Formats: sequence, C-alpha cells, structure tokens
Amino acid sequence: MVWTIIFWLLLGLVAGAIARFLVPGRDPMGWVGTIVLGIVGSFLGGFLGYLIFGKDLNEGALQPSGIVGSIIGAIIVLLVYRAATHRRVLR
Repeated sequence: MVWTIIFWLLLGLVAGAIARFLVPGRDPMGWVGTIVLGIVGSFLGGFLGYLIFGKDLNEGALQPSGIVGSIIGAIIVLLVYRAATHRRVLR
C-alpha cells in the first residue's frame, strides 16, 4: 500500500511537471500543486482512455493510463484550471 502511494505521488509529480513544461505560461503552484495536477490528470487520462478504447466494464472506469495518458490528462486539467482562474484586466 505504501509503495502504491509513493508510485502515485511520483507519477503525479512527473506528469504534472511535464504538463506544466509543455503548456506555455506561468502557473502559481508549487510542487504539491504539481503533484495534485498530475494525479488528477492521471485519473482523467485513464477515464478518457476507458471512454475512447472501451475497456471491459468489469475493470472499472478509472484505469492506470500510463505516463502518456497521465500527461495528456494533466494538460487538459491545467488548461481548464487556467480558464477557470483567468482574470481579465479591464483598462
């Protein structure tokens, strides 16, 4: 169980860091935010992989999607986060 948690934290850190590197612009989040971004992106990537490729329903909707699916999911989550927190300055 401990190794599973450590794996998810490391996968979240890597996926979140790569997503933040690939999407240009500043993100005011630290390493904990990057880990959360990667973990949420991993779940989203697994869910999208389930929807697109139609896995067996007995396996569940949230499958480990691998690092590529995690990065794609983290990029989507980062773009949604930016759109939700974007503030326009009116002059």
